[in-house]
Amino acid sequence: MSELGIGKKCSTCQQTLPAGAFAANRSRPDGLQTSCRECAAEYYKRRQEARGKSVREKVAVPEGHKLCRTCDEIKPHAEWHRNATASDGLSTRCKACRAIQGREGHLKRQYGMTEAERDEMIASQKGLCVICLSAPAAHVDHCHETGKVRGVLCFNCNSAIGKLGDDPDTVRRAAAYLEGTSWKPTLVAPGVYQLPS
Repeated sequence: MSELGIGKKCSTCQQTLPAGAFAANRSRPDGLQTSCRECAAEYYKRRQEARGKSVREKVAVPEGHKLCRTCDEIKPHAEWHRNATASDGLSTRCKACRAIQGREGHLKRQYGMTEAERDEMIASQKGLCVICLSAPAAHVDHCHETGKVRGVLCFNCNSAIGKLGDDPDTVRRAAAYLEGTSWKPTLVAPGVYQLPS
């Protein structure tokens, strides 16, 4: 610090600056770095460029807003999820970008397909659920045993198949029931039923 204790001289640019212009360094006697933040940032940028890496430029953002590096939009803090471990307490991506990447990741992890492959499958179905032929196709249907994707269905048809246990025989019995020719099991012994062929 200077004699008056109002500033410190930067070892790089040789300017006397307020203490807030220097980053903390507990190993130094005064607890501050020898170079000011601007000089340290410029040095870091030169080192990264020498290694063939790029450094993002600092962007002026109004108070209460943050820049999303994924969509390059400045959005208010309400558009961000909280992250207690981040320096500003906010996530690194806005809610919209996290949702998009979350859907992409879910399709890749769960079904091994991309959004483009799913959209191509929907287009081949003319955009409709292949079971009811009336609702838009939105939910990927897959075999729970093999993991193979069968198609894209509406929510109701996809959940109906799941609730019927992905069992073709159960689906056939349900169809027969709806047609009025239900298969009534015959009680052969206590707890033993025989189904008609």
